Amino acid sequence: MSRPSLGLFATEGGKFIGGHSMAEDNKVRTAASLSNLWDGEPIRRLRAADGSMFMPGRRLAMHLAVQPEIADIMLSDRELAAQGLLSRVLVTYPESLIGTRMCRAEARETAERLRVYRDRIADILERPLPMAAGKQNELAPRELELEPRAKAMWGAFADSLEAQMGRGGSLATIAGLANKMPEHAARLAAVLALVEDIDATVTAEHLARGIALAQHYAAEALRTFTVAVINVDLLRARDLLDWLRRDWGEPAVSLPDIYQLGPNAIRDAATAKGLAGILEAHGWVTKIEGGAEIRGNKRREAWHIVEE
Repeated sequence: MSRPSLGLFATEGGKFIGGHSMAEDNKVRTAASLSNLWDGEPIRRLRAADGSMFMPGRRLAMHLAVQPEIADIMLSDRELAAQGLLSRVLVTYPESLIGTRMCRAEARETAERLRVYRDRIADILERPLPMAAGKQNELAPRELELEPRAKAMWGAFADSLEAQMGRGGSLATIAGLANKMPEHAARLAAVLALVEDIDATVTAEHLARGIALAQHYAAEALRTFTVAVINVDLLRARDLLDWLRRDWGEPAVSLPDIYQLGPNAIRDAATAKGLAGILEAHGWVTKIEGGAEIRGNKRREAWHIVEE
């Protein structure tokens, strides 16, 4: 990472989510590195071939466009949620417009507004990067100030979130993201301010817009993170049913059989029991009261597999 500022942009974000860096053995390490970059921490790396590396002043921007089914894999990952990466990303999950995309004339002002925006961004990108003194690849951006009214608004926003994050609160299910929403709002407000004027401070008007955007992303998280967990559980249940019919070869199956011998994604009793419950609710298996003997072993929890 010799350049001080990099972008990870992809219209096929599945290449990242399904790639080597997010494989089972690597994903927590990758998530921790991305979280450190979000926090502005220096990059520290130790390799046998290269020795140790210390790289301060780096920045990374990331924007991934992903199909819903692929996004569900990441959004439902409990390890990524526990590590904190999912609370640092802003997800939007728009409804499909298929069936409504009728041809219509472009509004007169559209081309001009796009030109103004394009020129503004080009002007910002052409400016020299704010580098640390005597360094060629270490950023030292100026600190952005919140105007007094913006500071008061930010504090009130943070307090309002705190009251909603506790047990039973409206944001309890996304407490990790909600805990970072004040910082998200400030970052978004800063972006809006700097696009207007690269030398600006953040006003109350900018912060009000940043808060509105942060609230949108919170609403999206409440809607999509839960849906993602449900979707992935259904996909895993389907994989389990396929395994039972194709590979198991017995009329009944027990809990240990599922998490010891079943699909690779199921390797603990809690997950196996939850997925068996989904299959039971849909009528693909039926619970055997009192358990059953399966392959010579007496099992307390077992299910009969319903024939197709």
